[in-house]
Amino acid sequence: MPGIVPSAQGGSNPPGGRPPVPPAVPAAGPDRKERDRIRPARGHGDPAGSPAPGRGLAGRRAAGDPPAKPGGKAQADRPERRRPGTVGGAVLPSALPAEAGGSPFTVSQDVEVDIEDVAQGGWCVARPEGLPVMFVRHALPGERVVARVTEVTSKFARADAVEILRASPDRVTAPCRHARPGGCGGCDWQHASLPAQRALKAAVVAQQLRRLAGIDHEVTVEPLPGDSPGTAAPGAAPGLGWRTRVQFAVGPDGVAGLRGHRSHEVVDIGDCPLAHPGIRELDIPGDDWTGAAAVEAVVGSADAPENVAVTVISAAPPGGRGRPRRGQQGRGAVRRRQDAGQPHGSGRLPGHKRTLVEGRPYLAEQAAGRIWQVNAEGFWQVHPAAAETLSQAVIAALAPEPGDSVLDLYCGAGLFAGAVAPLVGPGGAVTGIESDPAAVKSARQNLSDLPWVTVHRADVAQAATGEDLPPARLVIADPPRAGLAREVVGYLAGDSPAERFAYVSCDPATLARDLALLAAGGWRLTGLRAFDAFPMTHHVECVATLTR
Repeated sequence: MPGIVPSAQGGSNPPGGRPPVPPAVPAAGPDRKERDRIRPARGHGDPAGSPAPGRGLAGRRAAGDPPAKPGGKAQADRPERRRPGTVGGAVLPSALPAEAGGSPFTVSQDVEVDIEDVAQGGWCVARPEGLPVMFVRHALPGERVVARVTEVTSKFARADAVEILRASPDRVTAPCRHARPGGCGGCDWQHASLPAQRALKAAVVAQQLRRLAGIDHEVTVEPLPGDSPGTAAPGAAPGLGWRTRVQFAVGPDGVAGLRGHRSHEVVDIGDCPLAHPGIRELDIPGDDWTGAAAVEAVVGSADAPENVAVTVISAAPPGGRGRPRRGQQGRGAVRRRQDAGQPHGSGRLPGHKRTLVEGRPYLAEQAAGRIWQVNAEGFWQVHPAAAETLSQAVIAALAPEPGDSVLDLYCGAGLFAGAVAPLVGPGGAVTGIESDPAAVKSARQNLSDLPWVTVHRADVAQAATGEDLPPARLVIADPPRAGLAREVVGYLAGDSPAERFAYVSCDPATLARDLALLAAGGWRLTGLRAFDAFPMTHHVECVATLTR
């Protein structure tokens, strides 16, 4: 996994240092009573079952929980361990490699390790003496844990912390019972307090800057409005209820859930506390989605009627254009919209058909003092407060003045172009470049009242190599996770007249890589802000300010 292996070669000290030694506690997970409980039969997928009253043939699945997996063994139940020589990990004898000279780790092996620091991707790092480095989920720096190996490579192992022997003071009870080893893979840090999560993310950003760009820069991850005790809405829990777009995977039994970590298994979560209230009200996991590959639910941030979209994603049948269904009949008299089957952007399932089964194809979003119309299948920041926060950060980074020329690369629906346009005024010029036709259409409609803003449909890399880009003093880029195209770096590091550059990034590793390349072209990092736009996960959004 990119960005993980380098983390084994050093790192920042764990936030808060090494904690005191409390009594052993189990990793977050179900207790014995819950583990032994028999799961009730499911309403759908049962030949003898019948639809629930008032729901048509779609029915409702019966209340029930997925079979729970144990979070760890009690001290009294653990086999006696032995220590192989002077290594820093204690290994269960039953899990030791059968042959001398074989791999030091095997899948399902339990090893006692001390967690040292954090790594990119939601992992923590353990370095047992004399053994390969281990990347551990569900742990925190400073803890001693029993790590169960889940994957072995020639250079390192991956593992889950199944028992906490010495807990960090930053450890909390996860708000979702599926955030545990063997559970849902959507979250990485539910077992850490929100301040600790932000400290971990800041450490990762600083780590990547230092290792990949040779830059030592102090990093603070800022909470977004609504995610701190003083800004949360009444009755809302900080760090939860923010995700306005959720793509549910559908299992063979028609259950819509979320996938396990590094797995194709669909976990029947029932309800996701990270989902926006508007999505939770749809109760997507409560319906039978047999025949679909996935179901995507999106809710807009503006106060507008029917500001939601539910899209069924299914593989197109050979030689046919059959429609996927919500359950057997859909949800009542649902308005449907057949998709042309065109490929979609990042996170989409290539070669699959998309059918809108509820809501509308365009959603209303609110940010930067405007209402935006955005294609329900297009890109928009997932956290309700992210678009406004990032717009203000970009304005602060560029400090645009009346008459300035601005170039907005990967402009999407026009958010940043629209944010800076009023500041440069009619005497200036703002040019957006975007390759997605639906996003270009939205951007042009959204900014039609600003005649000094133009949006061109073009591949950003190709535009950067030609002579199509207008000269601009200020440049904005919000690329996908892969970072800036090589051609864009070449354009900025070449004879471009740009003087200030605002780089919006959702991946610290590609950000650091690009900063190193830009530094070779004369650019200097003069500011960096990081935002916790994805609480409970390892993801973080950054806005870097560069000048030359």
